[in-house]
Amino acid sequence: MNDFAVLNTGRKMPLIGLGTWKSEPGKVKQAVIWALEAGYRHIDCASIYGNEVEIGEALQETLGPAKALRREDVFVTSKLWNTQHHPEDVEPSLLKTLKDLRLEYLDLYLIHWPYAFQRGDVPFPKKEDNTMLYDDIDYKLTWAAMEKLVGKGLVRAIGLSNFNSRQIDDVLSVASIKPTVLQVESHPYLAQVELLAHCRDRGLVMTAYSPLGSPDRAWKHPDEPVLLDEPVIATLAKKYSKSPAQIILRWQTQRGVVTIPKSVTESRIKENIQVFDFTLEGEEMKSITELNKGWRYIVPMIQVEGQRVPRDAGHPHYPFNDPY
Repeated sequence: MNDFAVLNTGRKMPLIGLGTWKSEPGKVKQAVIWALEAGYRHIDCASIYGNEVEIGEALQETLGPAKALRREDVFVTSKLWNTQHHPEDVEPSLLKTLKDLRLEYLDLYLIHWPYAFQRGDVPFPKKEDNTMLYDDIDYKLTWAAMEKLVGKGLVRAIGLSNFNSRQIDDVLSVASIKPTVLQVESHPYLAQVELLAHCRDRGLVMTAYSPLGSPDRAWKHPDEPVLLDEPVIATLAKKYSKSPAQIILRWQTQRGVVTIPKSVTESRIKENIQVFDFTLEGEEMKSITELNKGWRYIVPMIQVEGQRVPRDAGHPHYPFNDPY
């Protein structure tokens, strides 16, 4: 079993990466160092996570001449935030990320969401009633600006995050440089079988975020299902002497899906990459996929008139109104 996917550029992308969403400053630097020591060669970042400066400190201490690793040994991803979709904002946004991460180039740069917020320095611009201030700029214009970054050597590859199948095809219809990766929420309750097939047909690699069901989200619902307690997974964990998390991560990587579990705990960081020393049988893979219930954990919610509602569902480019 390879421990990498091959992008449509020919470059290799390690199948397990360290996720850094919600890894608080003060902890994320050490998490990145532990991950690189444990054999991770892929770190997933984003400007909106607010921790790229600290990740940059870890990379500076670990990568480069006379250091433990060379820059080209580690695959680093970041993402363009929703307030920066205007073409003239794309390169400055990337340059800020590169400065924060202390890198000369990124291996992969993604458009974080298909819809844009109002331009400016406020990351979540809101009206008085707590609803968002949007911008209706077309992501295809943003894409053209992303392509220029490849030409300048600032990024090796570009891709999409949280786009649906129709939106992917929309980008492909105008792309002179094709997206390499689609990063979306995926786990056994949201197996993304159709979207994965759609990506494969079009030469995109899928990356799964919140692969363990994101148990530490702010807007968690008290009676939602808990993925790590699923009996099917517990049975396989016992059989293979692995943790439930390792079974789930193995299922994704065995499907060829890049997976970015987040942790700031050394033992978990180590555990999450120990998934290449066993193989699930075909029927076992199928039994995990069949847990799918279309359950999306990551939908930003806000309170409007006392009700919890999806924050961005009214935006014309909101991705989750389509089946996939």
